[in-house]
Amino acid sequence: QVQLVESGGDLVQPGGSLRLSCAVSGSGFSILLMGWYRQAPGNQRELVASITNGGDTNYVDSVKGRFTISRDNAKNTMYLQMNSLEPEDTAVYYCHVRCLQVLTIRNLWGQGTQVTVST
Repeated sequence: QVQLVESGGDLVQPGGSLRLSCAVSGSGFSILLMGWYRQAPGNQRELVASITNGGDTNYVDSVKGRFTISRDNAKNTMYLQMNSLEPEDTAVYYCHVRCLQVLTIRNLWGQGTQVTVST
């Protein structure tokens, strides 16, 4: 069974920084794609950033230049460095992993971590 464990959410002032982590554990799987989504109250869940096995990244326009997604393949861990945080970044952030397990593509989600940007 593949498990995703997120950490790093917190309350931070505008202009501050946070780093989210997503550790993937288990056996018998290969990761195809990793990404971070977020969902604010009353809003749909949106893709914030994604990263391929080859290291290609993609960002939603609102975070370009402020957020950086990365991964440590040896540790099966993904990170989201968030700088210059704004109140509009307040949301629950979810780790997403698309993986191949027993010839089946699976989309897995973390439990979510709360990021609150406020004075």
